[in-house]
Amino acid sequence: MPRVALVTGGTRGIGAAIASVLKDAGHQVIVTYQGNEDAAAAFTRNTGMPAQRWDVGDFEACQEGVASIEQQYGSVDILVNNAGITRDGMLHKMTSDEWDSVIRTNLTSAFNMTRAVINGMRERSFGRLIQISSINGGKGQMGQANYAAAKAGLIGFTKSVAQENARKGITANVVAPGYTDTEMVAAVPEAVLEKIIAQIPVGRLGQAAEIGKAVAYFASEEAGFVTGATLHLNGGQYMT
Repeated sequence: MPRVALVTGGTRGIGAAIASVLKDAGHQVIVTYQGNEDAAAAFTRNTGMPAQRWDVGDFEACQEGVASIEQQYGSVDILVNNAGITRDGMLHKMTSDEWDSVIRTNLTSAFNMTRAVINGMRERSFGRLIQISSINGGKGQMGQANYAAAKAGLIGFTKSVAQENARKGITANVVAPGYTDTEMVAAVPEAVLEKIIAQIPVGRLGQAAEIGKAVAYFASEEAGFVTGATLHLNGGQYMT
């Protein structure tokens, strides 16, 4: 059944792949972005999917943004919290701003966005909430105390939301990608990238479309009995 799906940070990389797979599944997909106007314009031009700009770390902006989307396209039944940033650095050198900005964008945003859609989902007795975590939310990573904390926090957040809303027909799940072939990873120096791939048992980077297909399953009608789960897609690099 076609639904209205909202993907945060959806104009590039994994977010764009998620949006494309959801569109292919028949859903009306809207994406958000924060800063890159050129990327957003190119995304909409190439895919036909609308992109709306607001700061997902701002509670009021999320309330207003979701209200605008629902007025134009209908009630949001699928929410994918994908937006994220990095501000890497060793903890003993990390500034409070580097900590706060990552927690705000990567974790607080999940509360802001979920809070904006959850009551409507409860009233309609249907909802699909999907968080995009990371391999480093499970295993940690040097120089990413802020990022790993936020991505681990998404898992605890999701398990709690899953328990609170299961009887209302709402599921909440996590997809935790490993190293994926995106612009961000492509910018890593070749020698470093070779070392990363050497640590992945399947011997390659993940593909963004693979992440998108996992999200599409969690978003589907058929996944109604799956909630509170974390699906690790990392080629065997980290197993739980």
